[in-house]
Amino acid sequence: MKLYIGNKNYSSWSMRPWVLLKAFGIPFDEVKLRFDFTPGSAFYRALSPLTPTAKVPVLQEDNGFAVWDTLAITEALADLFPEHAIWPLERQQRARARSLCAEMHAGFGKLRSLCPMNIDADLSAVGAKLLDSEPALRADLARVDSLWCEALASSGGPFLFGAFGAVDAYFAPVVMRVTRYGLPLSSVASAYMQAVERHPAVAAWVKDAVEEQDFLDFEEPYRQKDRQNA
Repeated sequence: MKLYIGNKNYSSWSMRPWVLLKAFGIPFDEVKLRFDFTPGSAFYRALSPLTPTAKVPVLQEDNGFAVWDTLAITEALADLFPEHAIWPLERQQRARARSLCAEMHAGFGKLRSLCPMNIDADLSAVGAKLLDSEPALRADLARVDSLWCEALASSGGPFLFGAFGAVDAYFAPVVMRVTRYGLPLSSVASAYMQAVERHPAVAAWVKDAVEEQDFLDFEEPYRQKDRQNA
């Protein structure tokens, strides 16, 4: 299989299936496409035969069949590899995990728009200012904290449903946002974030993102290129 992704430092959507595949040891070839949203770019030329959305990530199965959108990719992997507990085994837990992923997929708009993923940056000063001025961001954080704490209380941790699975891969980019912007969460949620960052699949993505050193101005609302390593 091939997984088409964008820049690892910025592409939160790409991070989810990549981490999931790595976590379960499912073999795949990574095809990284540098973000370039100008018409006719190499990014669009590579994606246009695969998906009408021209967005990453895209999973191309070994027979050439393409699946796009992170939820669809996750379900395709669960179908292709039923031997792995990508979703919780118990029916109600599985339904709840899917609910949390769907909520992330469609919600938390202020957290995503105000705090775009930028793994190699320390944006804690930005985060402090945003917390003061953006009540909707504070509401998103409160909801993240609540749903994490509820799931952890039921499962006993260290991950949301006990063992690392799709829902943890789905929230890995949220962990990147919260930590890089220095956003405050409860001690329970903070312990969960530490467990996510220590997971080998997440740590491997973070290492690649930090080493990428591909500064894209249109992905950087808070930094200038000459200050990126300051």
